[in-house]
Order: sequence, then structure tokens, then C-alpha cells
Amino acid sequence: MIKNILWDFDGVIIDSMKIKGEGFVELFNQHSKEKTDRLYKYHLQNGGVSRFEKIKYFYESILGEGVTESDVRLQAEKFGSIVISKLCKKENLIKDSLRYIQRRYNNFNFHIVSGSEEKELRFLCKELYLSQYFVSINGSPTPKSILVESVLKQNKYKKNETILIGDALTDANAAEDNGIKFYAYNNIILKQYSYIYSFKDMDFE
Repeated sequence: MIKNILWDFDGVIIDSMKIKGEGFVELFNQHSKEKTDRLYKYHLQNGGVSRFEKIKYFYESILGEGVTESDVRLQAEKFGSIVISKLCKKENLIKDSLRYIQRRYNNFNFHIVSGSEEKELRFLCKELYLSQYFVSINGSPTPKSILVESVLKQNKYKKNETILIGDALTDANAAEDNGIKFYAYNNIILKQYSYIYSFKDMDFE
């Protein structure tokens, strides 16, 4: 019997990929369109990767430059300032998963494990009236596999009673790393996994 559900945030609870992609383009708009287009494409292809890793990728793999951790953090803060007001809109929430969460949060222990920056993630959940549905809300820069491991250990959850729902390969890998079942959602590329087409008739119990 499933008792604990760990949720990814972006692409599963909120439709934020386009907003964040445009945020990266704006953040680095002093660079050529060819370079920011490459970052935008990388962002779309790597939904579960944190902004810290994406910024590092832009410097190291697209610009071919080194970058310090403090500069990465500075750019991540600027990025957050660009996107936060656009994300705080209820119309960005994915109705299918939101209805399930609202209907079933008393039946399971819900947690968020996300690649989104943790302080911003908690602020967003508060602004969007989501916090009440989750036992904990966890984000980057801590890698997702470690977030999952921490939730399992801190709450003494049994692995066979816990699942992770996500829309990216990083989510699948985090579940596999921790020995829990993964359910894919909102990304047909991952249909080789247990796939949720809609939460309407889902019953994990």
C-alpha cells in the first residue's frame, strides 16, 4: 500500500517551463541569440535540472568559460527576480494534478522534491495556497536524489510504501537511486515508465 507520495514541482504541479526558459533568455540577453537559444533548448530538454546547474552549463559548455560558485548563485538570484512575479499566478497551476492533491492530501503524506530553488519554491507554494497540502517542501541547490533520501530518512518511510511522481529523467534517476517506484507524468517521452495520463482515475492505494 502506498502511503507517501513525493512530487516534482515544475511540469507536474505548475506549468513553468516556458516562463523559466524566457527568464534564462532575459538573464543572458547581452549574449547572442544563438547562445541563448542553445540554453533555452537545454532548459526544455532538462526539466529536472536546477537553475544552478543550467547557469553553470551556460558558462562552461556554451560560452566556454569558467564560473565561480558565488557567480552562479548571484545569477540564480537575478533569475529568480525575473521569473517570480510571473510564476505567482494561479492559472499556471496544472488543474489535473492540483485537483488530485486537493482531494487526496489527507490520504497520503505528500512532499515536494524539486529542482526549483528552495526559498523561492516555498514562497511560491505559500502564494499559491499549496503549502497546506504538503508535509515538507524541498528544493535546490541540494540534488534531487539527496532530497529524496533525506525525506525517506527523516520520516522513516518504507521504500515500498513511497513513490515519486515527475516529468523528467532526473526524477526517474532520483527514484531509482533511492529504491522507490517512479511514475512519469506530463512527458510522453517517459512513457516506458509507469505513466499517469490523468490523475482523474488514479488510485495508488
